[in-house]
Amino acid sequence: MKRGADDAAKALEANGGSLRWLTIPNYDNFGPDLATLLQTAISQKPAAIAAIDPEPGAEDSLLKQISSSGIPLILVNSGGLAEVQKVGAIYYVGSDNVAAGKLAGDYLVQQGIKDVLCVNTIPGTPLTEERCDGIKAAETAGGGTSTELPLPASNFGNPTAIAQAIKAAVLKNTSINGVVTLDEPDADSAASALQQANLTDKVKLGSFDIDAAGLARIKAGTQLFVVDQEPYMQGYLAVSLAYQYVKFGLLLPASERAVLTGPVLVTKDNVQQAIAGAAAGAR
Repeated sequence: MKRGADDAAKALEANGGSLRWLTIPNYDNFGPDLATLLQTAISQKPAAIAAIDPEPGAEDSLLKQISSSGIPLILVNSGGLAEVQKVGAIYYVGSDNVAAGKLAGDYLVQQGIKDVLCVNTIPGTPLTEERCDGIKAAETAGGGTSTELPLPASNFGNPTAIAQAIKAAVLKNTSINGVVTLDEPDADSAASALQQANLTDKVKLGSFDIDAAGLARIKAGTQLFVVDQEPYMQGYLAVSLAYQYVKFGLLLPASERAVLTGPVLVTKDNVQQAIAGAAAGAR
């Protein structure tokens, strides 16, 4: 996402503008840290703000403050059109997480995978719940089932603990023939868990979001797919749309205010193209 934003910022810089990129240090205090980040952004009085919104309870009051102050606001990556309307943003740029979950679930059904474990390491967060819900809806429609494995917050970022939890779950329920994680670091843990349980061939692995390890597993045949939300496009389009609005007053019609990037499925059929995109820093 930052690479996309930085590329779009070249147009700003060529016209005397600039981009400031603010980020939290880690996920240990996710919601409150995001709220603090928004307060920092507001205090800098920028011409526009693009922000993620994975924690509406912690962020919404500040997002509404941004909009009501007259600073154009673009939501990126999380929130969707409903949240745009709720907080007064001018755009949502990102993936539809329910649609992304359904895309994954439909592909699993097509591959004959009818008993899925959806591993959620941030339970209660709307975007992760929506992804698991989408998988469940697709599996149910296809005659299968999907069960969510919610893990405690203390496990987040702990690959050993996540791997052990997944290993225990697939050994306990031997009917599971698919595991889906909601981000790529957790896919690394799931791959380790399946290898430890000697189930790599029997239980197929899928994930959301791209990293080099996941693409390598798809190429090698040990991972079935990833669902890409195309974050490069999210960063590029958010900065571009903000610049066009601030500089020229340009705005897409109301029906087009949700600018969707993905979801796109990466499988063995198109993994080489994704690998090339990752090598270029755009995937």
